[in-house]
Amino acid sequence: MLIDTHCHLDVPEFDLDRDQVLAEARAAGVGRVLVPAIQAAGWQGLISLCQREAGLFPALGLHPVFLERHQAGDLVELARLLAILPPVAIGEIGLDFFLPDLDRVRQQALFEEQLNLAVSAHLPVIIHARKSHDAVIGCLRRIRTCGGTVHAFSGSIQQAHQYLDLGFKLGFGGMLTFERSSRLRALAKALPLDALVLETDAPDLTVAAHQGERNSPAYLPDVLTALAQVRGQDPDFLAAHTSRNALAVFDFDAWASARSGPPGSSSR
Repeated sequence: MLIDTHCHLDVPEFDLDRDQVLAEARAAGVGRVLVPAIQAAGWQGLISLCQREAGLFPALGLHPVFLERHQAGDLVELARLLAILPPVAIGEIGLDFFLPDLDRVRQQALFEEQLNLAVSAHLPVIIHARKSHDAVIGCLRRIRTCGGTVHAFSGSIQQAHQYLDLGFKLGFGGMLTFERSSRLRALAKALPLDALVLETDAPDLTVAAHQGERNSPAYLPDVLTALAQVRGQDPDFLAAHTSRNALAVFDFDAWASARSGPPGSSSR
């Protein structure tokens, strides 16, 4: 069984064929998919999707790239939903310093407020960090969560070990399948196996075999194959180990037992 630790299956890009995409992913051996939120407007739909479909698990959060879409009451609503039906994680949250027009002060305030909610709820976090690893690590040192994952990790080996010391796993996805990603492939080879989890970030960051197309959780085996190639290890061994790594971070069973309950109502 493979676990896709980061896949935006709730977004409109999948509205026309979501059932088919899920069927293809399951046929490819992807047994669990963690679906992180982007903005509050999508939370209720995401919860409903994960209640409706076995094997899908929600994370709720406010993505830094969509800073202008977030409203003052969103954090209050997030706290309310956490109390009603806790998701598997808080995410996708973090800091994005790649886009120059994003207000860094507002980003950091939003990030830290969500980290504090994660601490109060005893939930792991899913981190978005683009050109911002040192700042993210600084926040995580001040506000100690129970760990989580760093999505699409592309930092240095030194930064990787700082995340590991803070209890985080590092997500590797479609970029690993491109031979030109020499730095990333060297990183995936050098890191301890206990550090690694697999992800797709579908519909974005697709694999080399489907370059220019919409990404899919069904392509997660391509990421596994690339990881096996760069590490020189058996794919079945890596599938089992990366899945155990994900299970060490995320309590999927808690959501599975709660998913039959009523969804938390939302003003959105």
